[in-house]
Amino acid sequence: MEPTARSLARTYSDRVYPDPWEKVEDYQRVQAYAAEHPNSGRTAVGNALELPPSRVRGWLNGGQPDPVRGINTANAHGWLDPDCDMAGALVELLAHVLAAGSINETFVPAISPGRRVDRDAIEAAFAAVGVDSQDRHADKDSRATEIYPVLDASVLGRCLVAMGAPQGPKTDLDAVPAVVWESPPAVRRRFVECYVAHRGIHYETKATTRIQEDRPKSYFVDLHELIDECVAGKVSRGEQGLTISADAARELGLS
Repeated sequence: MEPTARSLARTYSDRVYPDPWEKVEDYQRVQAYAAEHPNSGRTAVGNALELPPSRVRGWLNGGQPDPVRGINTANAHGWLDPDCDMAGALVELLAHVLAAGSINETFVPAISPGRRVDRDAIEAAFAAVGVDSQDRHADKDSRATEIYPVLDASVLGRCLVAMGAPQGPKTDLDAVPAVVWESPPAVRRRFVECYVAHRGIHYETKATTRIQEDRPKSYFVDLHELIDECVAGKVSRGEQGLTISADAARELGLS
């Protein structure tokens, strides 16, 4: 599922609206009514739309609900209902986050480089969706280096959550997000290449690689099917994870 205005709005919380998308719709109703009745004040608009005048006042004076601001920002970047290139770039970024990153409590995504996926590759993934990035903890031996967006980070993170990325711990993720399966074969293949590059264990003496993670069995079933459809080489699933044969690993560009 690609991010949409509705799914993005629903990543926000609101004390008044159980469904934040309804707040977006009310805001849009207020703007439409005010455009047709430019001389109406907050009380008249509120009465006509059955909304509290106190809520209408802010929206008539240039204020916007947080979900509306988020939608406008995402639209400006092309993240909502994206074209083919942007859709592929978002799915690739999703692979980086699921394999070697996280989305924190404020919805900021961060990704750690590794042996096969260096800082340049992660910066390029962020650049492909239109944002610059920077790092943190690079000078701390006790903390993994993380690369995260400079601007509009929380909106990008919310879009990734709307695509199926978990906010916070990833251990409960029980399936590969639907957006990956809905993507064209070339995009699914790129997702797999990126994911395995991050998660595949490197062995000095053999080309075979393994993926071991603390995830539900259903997730490994899904991931196995996804990788298996992208390569001709053998991919097997066991109790502790996936084993990717040397031939399949070479197909995915691992060395």
